[in-house]
Amino acid sequence: MTEQNEKISQRTLPLIPLRGLTVFPYMVLHFDVGRERSINALEEAMVSDQMIFLSSQKEAETSSPGAEDVYEVGTISRIKQMLKLPGDNIRVLVEGISRGRVKQFVQEIPYFMVEVEEWEESDLPSEDPETEALMRSVIDAFEKYIEVSNKISPEIFMTITEIENPGRLADSIAANIILKPHQKQDILEAFESIERLEVLYRFLLEEIEILEIEKKINTRVKKQINKVQKEYYLREQMRAIQKELGEDEGVVEEVDQYRKQLKKIKLPKDLHQKIEREIDRLTKLPASSAETGVIRNYIDWVLNLPWHKETKDRLDLKRSAEILDEDHHGLEKVKERILEYLAIRQLSKSMKGPILCLVGPPGVGKTSIGKSVARSLDRKFVRMSLGGMRDEAEIRGHRRTYIGAIPGRIISSIRQAGTRNPVFLLDEIDKLANDFRGDPASALLEVLDPEQNNDFTDHFMEIPFNLSKVMFITTANTLDTIPRPLLDRMEVIRIPGYTEDEKLAIAEKYLLPKQIKDHGLQPENLKVSEKALREMINSYTRESGVRNLERQVANICRKVVRRIVEEDIKFVRVTPGNLKKYLGTPQFRYEMAAQKDEVGIARGLAWTVVGGDTISIEVTPMKGTGKLELTGRLGDVMKESARAGISYIRSRVELFGIDPDFHSKQDLHIHIPEGGTPKDGPSAGITMATAVISALAGIPVRKDVAMTGEITLRGRVLPIGGVKEKVLAARRAGIRKVLLPKDNEKDVEEIPENVRKKMEFVFVEHMDQVLEHALVQGEKDDH
Repeated sequence: MTEQNEKISQRTLPLIPLRGLTVFPYMVLHFDVGRERSINALEEAMVSDQMIFLSSQKEAETSSPGAEDVYEVGTISRIKQMLKLPGDNIRVLVEGISRGRVKQFVQEIPYFMVEVEEWEESDLPSEDPETEALMRSVIDAFEKYIEVSNKISPEIFMTITEIENPGRLADSIAANIILKPHQKQDILEAFESIERLEVLYRFLLEEIEILEIEKKINTRVKKQINKVQKEYYLREQMRAIQKELGEDEGVVEEVDQYRKQLKKIKLPKDLHQKIEREIDRLTKLPASSAETGVIRNYIDWVLNLPWHKETKDRLDLKRSAEILDEDHHGLEKVKERILEYLAIRQLSKSMKGPILCLVGPPGVGKTSIGKSVARSLDRKFVRMSLGGMRDEAEIRGHRRTYIGAIPGRIISSIRQAGTRNPVFLLDEIDKLANDFRGDPASALLEVLDPEQNNDFTDHFMEIPFNLSKVMFITTANTLDTIPRPLLDRMEVIRIPGYTEDEKLAIAEKYLLPKQIKDHGLQPENLKVSEKALREMINSYTRESGVRNLERQVANICRKVVRRIVEEDIKFVRVTPGNLKKYLGTPQFRYEMAAQKDEVGIARGLAWTVVGGDTISIEVTPMKGTGKLELTGRLGDVMKESARAGISYIRSRVELFGIDPDFHSKQDLHIHIPEGGTPKDGPSAGITMATAVISALAGIPVRKDVAMTGEITLRGRVLPIGGVKEKVLAARRAGIRKVLLPKDNEKDVEEIPENVRKKMEFVFVEHMDQVLEHALVQGEKDDH
């Protein structure tokens, strides 16, 4: 490669520092001068040979640059024209001549004067093939740059491509493209033409790549803007068309409102697109179309669901315990389980809501427990009754293909609550039904499964909704009618009936004050004695809960209010003596223990939906052919127990001293009084067997003994349920001794301590032990 630069002797020239501007040789441009030192330098140049040295500042922000703030390499230029502007500024037209390097600063005041080493390039074209190839590459890149940037006219390109000198070609292209100041300075400082071309080529390729990316971004943004403008234009057209047709002018505003609401709720992308399509359909359908109302109803439901809104749990165990105690007396197991759940929530925020199933007789407070739980957590409370529900659509909703379709009651209740984490009470789950319209119990399987309900899909909504934050509580009177798969998803908590003492405490603390307030009375207007309340509990109500007891208290309050108004009195006291005056004749009496030991009569214990009760089983043998007569509206289970008991007796006739042929010579009639009341269950087996043995053997049954348990053909005694209610019934009947299956020994712990102390419990495993305690030993009635 031939040397193209010729070194020339040094020159002393005034210097003007340029801000953000680089001047190349062969370049003509104008700029404004306003700083005092620069104006002085300009005047000095005009006085001499109009030559001046122009160099860029290292930092454009520097207002008073010194020698160290200016690049060493600059351009020796000739001033071609000066024009004074308003405000003491001067506009200067200059032409770049050649490169120069500052050797030293001669002076800085009143203007910069520098000693410059000038470099002058040859104007001859290049004869080197490598340089020629590089020049072609630079020209191609420059052409691509013009195509992408679209900011340089084709005339300039044609002029530049005619330049044959490599150095001048590089300077001309650098002067016409947009580069950063330090990039232009790098090109200016490349004194060798080949080096200058290489630096320029690198910068060109970088700029082309950036410009192409910028063009893509601009195209994409322009498309989006065009789409928005197009939609706006079309909507305005639609608005005008609807106005001309006299149709609803509010559809567009309504759709705009829907779109704003949709942006706020932040649904997942696929769900967002689905709702967006429905909104688009609404805009395309005529206002008179029947489907418009269906779509509008659907969009309203979706947008008004609490997708992300939830209340913050108040996790204060002490406060929660106080609220539960304030609202309910007793129910220790239920309160304990709820407080355990709250304690876990305090430590683990991710635990899914439990599915509690409260099982117990009517009126024990199952429904009100749900309200108390919601109050203790500061959550919203919603209740849904399942009693008699037989349509699956009640749970999952109707498909939108049906006229009048609406979401199921699960989604409706969530919307009513306004949060996605309420306490949700499903009442009377044991009373679900099913028919040709589907099985609601099966539909509830997904709702009540913590592993599945995080994406519960209603048929109407057709998009999943998260129910895992909901705390579900279900209630039932019995578990027998709840389908097993549904029961398996719930945690069962049994609520037994209240004892007499518990009912008394509830009446004194809750029912009486509540009814006094509801009837407009003051506490000093009415006083009901403890004995009167006990008489009401035993003689005017027969239930496990306190619902009827509350009605009787309300009955007293109504009559007291009337007396206060009519007789102008201030105080009424209700005692056992005047209770009949307010409530009338006692409605119930509990069957008391027999006055004497009797043959063929045994006392059993039964559980009913209104609590425990005692039943007398009477057996009378008669001459006949071995027929068995069962009366008293007995269910199939009790009939089977009677037959099993007789088969057991036939296998042990020698032991009991009974005629071995009694089954062929005698008829047996087994009767349970109160024939109008249906009776069934597996707990009367040993009672019936005892009564039959007593009747056939002529041995009296002890009057102070009651028993419960099922019997097998071999005489084994099987466990039963409802021990607490049955024992309380025996206590009310004046019985002191109760025979229970051995396997039920653990259940006695649930019985209040004050009752256990007054009762004797005998736990039996075989019928022989039952007879040992139930029959009067050593006595036989020859009758």
